[in-house]
Amino acid sequence: MADLFAAGGREHELTSGVVLIDKPRGVTSFAMVRQVRRLLDIRKVGHAGTLDPFASGLLIVCAGRPATRLINRFMAGEKMYRALLQLGVETETLDPEGRVVKTTPVPALAEEEIRDCLARFAGRQLQVPPPFSAVKHQGKPLYHYARRGIMIVKEPREIEISSLLFGGYDPLIQQLQVDVACSRGTYVRVLAADIGRSLGCGAHLLELRRLASGCFTVAASLPGEVLAEADGRQKLLPAMISVERAEAMLEAAAVVQEEDAAATG
Repeated sequence: MADLFAAGGREHELTSGVVLIDKPRGVTSFAMVRQVRRLLDIRKVGHAGTLDPFASGLLIVCAGRPATRLINRFMAGEKMYRALLQLGVETETLDPEGRVVKTTPVPALAEEEIRDCLARFAGRQLQVPPPFSAVKHQGKPLYHYARRGIMIVKEPREIEISSLLFGGYDPLIQQLQVDVACSRGTYVRVLAADIGRSLGCGAHLLELRRLASGCFTVAASLPGEVLAEADGRQKLLPAMISVERAEAMLEAAAVVQEEDAAATG
């Protein structure tokens, strides 16, 4: 690869690195990976946590073996999401991509009532992975069976929702916005369905945006749309984070987390 990029005041051949992408709605996470692979001409490229096509926001993309080895460490960080729930409508996939299976009149909801409901879902808890998910069963993802009408129920898994904040409710269109901070493996669409059930009307996850993952934020990310532009490579290279810097950021975040835990413990 002939292209060079600057790091620490010196230029060297780009063989690995990390880039934060703001994935737009309507495309897959793997489509972003393919774009980065094409622009960097690096074969081994992966991401640290899938976003469904209907979702947007932070996607951590790792290019080159030294970077992909960090994927599990990236995925371990707490996630922050902004979610929009459509009350009164339930879908088979718990999100806008599935067919509607039930509609229920939405009762008049006071803000205090909604806040009380959200508070009940904070903390450690068990959550059953949804049938339409990538969780494996006998070597195949659950969605492989669900698309054939076979709904596999897996054992519940422990998750933690450290905060669940009320972001506003529009009673005219019956949409509720919440900000969620949660552990790895949390399905926000399952949470949305559970909240709807608790409010007595059902719900599905209409929109989802990942705001942060560990110490990395969408505010510092590169818009995914630029990857398809003619000068996509020129815009991508300055956004690359070296593996050394990414590791240092992870270490610094771990120290802060330990100090916070000690202070509150």
